[in-house]
Amino acid sequence: MPNVEVVDLKLELANGNRSILSTRLYSLIEENIKNKKQIILFLNRRGYSTFVMCRECGYVVKCKNCNIAMTYHSKTNRLKCHYCGHEERNITICPECKSKNIKYFGTGTQKLETEINKLFPNATTIRMDIDTVTQKDSYEKILNKFKNENIDILIGTQMVVKGHHFPNVTLVGVIAADSSLYIEDYRSNERTFDLLTQVAGRAGRENNHGNVIIQTYNPENFAIECSKKQDYDMFYETEIELRKQLKYPPFCDIISIVLTDTEETKIQNISDKIYKNINKSIKLQNVDLQVYKPLPCPIDKIKNRYRWRIILKGKLNNKIVDIINKSIQNVGNKTTRIIIDTNPTNLV
Repeated sequence: MPNVEVVDLKLELANGNRSILSTRLYSLIEENIKNKKQIILFLNRRGYSTFVMCRECGYVVKCKNCNIAMTYHSKTNRLKCHYCGHEERNITICPECKSKNIKYFGTGTQKLETEINKLFPNATTIRMDIDTVTQKDSYEKILNKFKNENIDILIGTQMVVKGHHFPNVTLVGVIAADSSLYIEDYRSNERTFDLLTQVAGRAGRENNHGNVIIQTYNPENFAIECSKKQDYDMFYETEIELRKQLKYPPFCDIISIVLTDTEETKIQNISDKIYKNINKSIKLQNVDLQVYKPLPCPIDKIKNRYRWRIILKGKLNNKIVDIINKSIQNVGNKTTRIIIDTNPTNLV
């Protein structure tokens, strides 16, 4: 197994290092390049910056079809929505206050590649994310090029961590381990642990010893601690106890009722009706089911459709299925879509 180190980015900032790379990761990249060994840098965000904001008035550029910040792509100098694919020209003047003080926040794989090329101008790099694998067979071509042409650094999203075997890779750097920790999903710890243990397995797969650097602002998080030790049992015991206390699966089922429509007031009214119908049935039939008030989804608009949801918690059985089915009957209309999912893989 490779040697896994966790770097606290809070200390890096305190010591004056504002670079994407920690001092430790920088020195190991330098050493690897000198020794003709390959490197994988993992960052689970594509694009150049995650959002564009005016520093005078706080305006953030959002997609006109989805209520989500647009991502800046420097290669095309365009803003792109990663939900509906809408693109538009980059802004240089704020449309709200007309200020030119526009700032790019966050880091994606494209920006990471640009920074690496500045820091290590003699190193060869290749990037693998959704933006670079648009053509047929481009996924295999990038991987084969990295392996056969002995390119120094492969930069990518989670595509690069899935079971690839590169004998000459002796260093893996996780640029931002926190990116999957604080999403609105009870599986966030599990997904973080899964990703980090997978990416760690790319280093030192044959005779050469491997090093893995995990950069994070939360080194004390148990998912990161367990991935550093590659301790599956410790992670399982901690996570299962946490889920038991919070009544998350497998100790209950989470049922998501998502409603979408082009008119927000319409789905708000329909959501309220369904909520009241479910509560009424629960009281009448004395069913053990928690129902949370309808609210807009975390991403409340995608492709010009507003999104609301009702969350239910309980052990799913035929009685609960019957209550839900009867509660949604005759409340919608032709334009409203109702999607019901049990233990959904995505709660956003």
